Amino acid sequence: MSQTPTDSTHGLGRIGVWSMELRFGDAGQAREATAELDELGYGAVWTPGGLGGDMLGDMGRLLDAAPRIAIASGILNIWKHETADVGTWWQGRSAADHARLMLGLGVSHGPTIGEAYKKPLAAMGAYLDGLDAAGVPAARRCLAALGPKMLDLSRERTAGAHPYLITPEHTAEARERLGPGALLAPEQGVVLETDPAKARELARGALSTYLRLPNYRNNWLRLGFTEDEINSSSDRLIDALFAWGDVDAIAKRVAEHQAAGADHVCVQVIHEGGRTMSCPRAVWRELAAALL
Repeated sequence: MSQTPTDSTHGLGRIGVWSMELRFGDAGQAREATAELDELGYGAVWTPGGLGGDMLGDMGRLLDAAPRIAIASGILNIWKHETADVGTWWQGRSAADHARLMLGLGVSHGPTIGEAYKKPLAAMGAYLDGLDAAGVPAARRCLAALGPKMLDLSRERTAGAHPYLITPEHTAEARERLGPGALLAPEQGVVLETDPAKARELARGALSTYLRLPNYRNNWLRLGFTEDEINSSSDRLIDALFAWGDVDAIAKRVAEHQAAGADHVCVQVIHEGGRTMSCPRAVWRELAAALL
């Protein structure tokens, strides 16, 4: 099975996989899993970079593991990587590699960065200036944009937006803000579990570290959730942010994002093995049959 990217997806295909395991799990298993995702027909792999580290090297290793699948950062933390270093890495990759790379960039969060944190919009604008000077093209970068002003910046200075922990309603609002042609690649957390209590428990565990971060909280408030719903990670919040149930329920949520204007949806599998960073390869296979 093969998924042919179109211009509207910016080389990412329609469906991708967002995975911590492929970056922080066993390196050999990550290479094998990336090659299998490529064979299954997924268009892209997204890996997290908020903690910094050798993000660029890790992306390069995944790129070398498979011949077709795109490799994207979700996200490259702008406080932890100098633009000159990103440019040097970019120039060291081939033109064929460039067509398979997408640099998702993010401003992270004040509580995570500390005193060095500055106004996010200005900081991101300056970072994009640095990438321009370093020769990293706007077409191969996107922003982890949630609010209106960051969405505007993503439209003006990059290929588009990669929102995280959002709903199909946010996707519709983002598409209206971005206009036609800009990349819109939301992440969607999924739990392949039909028992409501178990599914929501897994989702709450995945959400817990994000509940204190103001960027996400403010966005959920804009989407109509209350402080109490956020603080308690209510069923309504969980059900809006995560798709759980059988493969048909997950496929339905992905289709809702697509109908709302998403070019590319990257699914993040939430599972019990996530604590040990074991790749959920059986789930990826099952989802491939329904989504690709």
